[in-house]
Amino acid sequence: MKEFKFAVAGAVTLLAGVASLSPALAETTLNALFMKQAAYSEDDVKAMTADFEKAHPDVKVNLEFVPYESLHDKIVTAQASGSGYDVVLFDVIWPAEFAKGNFLKDVTSKIPAADSSKVFDGAWSTVTYDGKRYGMPWILDTKYLYYNTEMLQKAGIDHPPKTWAELEADAKVIKDQKIVEYPIVWSWSQAEALICDYTTLVSAYGGSFFKDGKPSFNEDGALDALKFMKTSLDDKVTNPNSREYLEEDVRKTFSNGDAAFALNWTYMYNQANDPAQSKIAGKVGVAPAPGVEGKSEVSAMNGSMGLGVTSGSKHPDEAWSFISYLTSQDVQNKYAKLSLPIWKSSYDDPAVAKGQEQLVAAAKQSIAVMYPRPMIASYQRLSSVLQTQIQSALFGSSEPKAAMDEAAHQASRLR
Repeated sequence: MKEFKFAVAGAVTLLAGVASLSPALAETTLNALFMKQAAYSEDDVKAMTADFEKAHPDVKVNLEFVPYESLHDKIVTAQASGSGYDVVLFDVIWPAEFAKGNFLKDVTSKIPAADSSKVFDGAWSTVTYDGKRYGMPWILDTKYLYYNTEMLQKAGIDHPPKTWAELEADAKVIKDQKIVEYPIVWSWSQAEALICDYTTLVSAYGGSFFKDGKPSFNEDGALDALKFMKTSLDDKVTNPNSREYLEEDVRKTFSNGDAAFALNWTYMYNQANDPAQSKIAGKVGVAPAPGVEGKSEVSAMNGSMGLGVTSGSKHPDEAWSFISYLTSQDVQNKYAKLSLPIWKSSYDDPAVAKGQEQLVAAAKQSIAVMYPRPMIASYQRLSSVLQTQIQSALFGSSEPKAAMDEAAHQASRLR
């Protein structure tokens, strides 16, 4: 009986010793939300995270990937339930809503002052609202004009179009020569992708979304942008399926050799040049999106995204360490094939440009003129209104002017 008592006492002592060590052995688990498509691949994000975990053995990161179209609502739902994520990827159009809803922590004081001048202004605008920064920019992106060099050569076209009018003229030549039935492909599905393409054209035509606090997308350059979209469909140079396509559909159509021109994000350049994923590898050209004579030389919209720490995170310091690692220049330079860095000096780094010199050259022009979508808390509702009315015009249910008048009427009640 004495032996049993001693054994129990020893066991209790041992367990107490283990318990006393548990804080040192404790592992912090972070939950992080990313998107599936475009920019960095899932494999890239997993590899970055694995390297972070090696450098921080006391931190484990659970990764979740969802389609872009689900990302916003996932963040909002998790915030409402009071549980969920420590780190989230968010779009440039959400900081106003997320700041007002207290979804993200203000991390202004955590960002080294020296970094401000080293990162592009367009990148900082991605995470900034009312003078405060709610994360670190991570994906610095805009849409570029991709073109099939072989098709242009067959058509006798010796350079990519400089203006949208020139692009349509080139597309007509390619169509008339029966090189491809529909020379242009876009992502015009009723989704945010449509607004990104539309915003690119608004920037080219010198339009605006609001003037003096009132909707202005039913006039001037913003209306001209929609008229161009509809004309390209009527002239049968735009693939009519574009009205149902997202960016991945555009990539696959272009990579299959079924289009001469495409508007898409950075990530398509290397994937369209990959023989394992593309029939036209080695025949892919890229340039800034065209401008409009007398109004712009090139056009671009801000499609960037940032990483933020949620206001409900129980591990904000570890979450910020993870974000700091992912957005560091060394890591971004290493994974620059699908998403170009936020850091200015990276664009002069031969290792970053190697194999994608044409893309980097285009980026230097486009990043400087990225046009923003409206930075308002009700942006999601505004976008939905615009998507519906733009598609109404593209499907021929209403004239462009009538469609945008209706959009302006509905939008005037949102602000």
